[in-house]
Amino acid sequence: MRTPPLWLLALALAAFTVQTDDFVIIGVLPALAADTGVSETAAGQLVTVYSLVYALTAPLWAVALVHTSRRRALMVALAVFVLANLAVLGVDDHVTLMVLRVVAALAAAVVLPLALAAASSGAPEGERGRYLATVMTGLTGAVLIGVPTGTWIGAVADWRATFVFCGLLGLAALTLIAWGLPETDPVPKEPDESAPGRFRLDPVLMGLLMVTVLVVAGNLGFQTYLAPFLAGLSEVEPRDLAVLLVVSGVGGLLGTRYSGRLVDRSGPRATFFLAGGVFCLTMVALALLWLLAPVHVVVTGALLVCWSAAAWALPPTLQALVLDRVEARTATRVLAVLSSAVYVGAALGGAVGGTAIAHGTGLVPFVAALVAGVGLALALPLTRRRSPLRNRSA
Repeated sequence: MRTPPLWLLALALAAFTVQTDDFVIIGVLPALAADTGVSETAAGQLVTVYSLVYALTAPLWAVALVHTSRRRALMVALAVFVLANLAVLGVDDHVTLMVLRVVAALAAAVVLPLALAAASSGAPEGERGRYLATVMTGLTGAVLIGVPTGTWIGAVADWRATFVFCGLLGLAALTLIAWGLPETDPVPKEPDESAPGRFRLDPVLMGLLMVTVLVVAGNLGFQTYLAPFLAGLSEVEPRDLAVLLVVSGVGGLLGTRYSGRLVDRSGPRATFFLAGGVFCLTMVALALLWLLAPVHVVVTGALLVCWSAAAWALPPTLQALVLDRVEARTATRVLAVLSSAVYVGAALGGAVGGTAIAHGTGLVPFVAALVAGVGLALALPLTRRRSPLRNRSA
């Protein structure tokens, strides 16, 4: 296999950066809340707002930047992203921090879709999948390396240093893209809405998007408030949290890798319910263990591996279930809508987790299991029949 070109690695770094920036707050949540004078519930809404802004504006940016070269759009968006993160050094109140998170989310909503598009269009014949996978590796690496590193930096320095870390990552990605990414023509216009290949959100597809929102909301409801929950369950300190995040990240990599094999072997429906069932059972186990706190950190770590593996196994199965409903030529549009559903779910998850923690930290995994369980129940009738569009040629 050939060494990936520098510009492709730059795009992967950009994906790594914006994904780290999205979730790194979970590792510094208690310190951030205390320093800005708000509750952990209010501080957790920074994740909610970030995800919601991303979900609402990513499709709009795709239309607004249709006549702008990807290289130029990426450079401007990354520059704004860097400034929004470095400006946190001068922040001492929650409102200003919220404004900066909105600005960072607006920039991230440009970066990630364009990075994937640039990788796809720049790939040699027959290597598009490998180029896209390289960029997607940045997302997985953010969970395994970026978030734990940012958490550790916040523990040994200050929570603001965590955002500076994200800003410096963005600066590195901006530099590499400016240096290595070729100038391209403006992104071509979307095909006419009446053209063949247009997809329609039929009731089953709409239902599957709602399932995605609920499952993601359950997961993010737990993940957003992971730090205070683990502090209460196993007396986990910030430095120990970074280690647990790495351990759970390994579980996520395993879940992502083997879920694809299970989809091929047993089908997306069976794999989805297996992963969803493991997720809900793990959440219930953590909720019950709260009654026995403090629990040994090894037990907690084992359950976090199960949680992460199940949570990361769900996206590939949901993608397969949704793609079964559409023709191959509309797959790109459908996956774009699915991505928006993921971020809507992430925004909802922050609100759900915040409501739970306001009534007791130990309720967070229970509420996460409840919300995801509703999604599983909704998926039962939706996935019972094989889609008539399956196997239809492009």
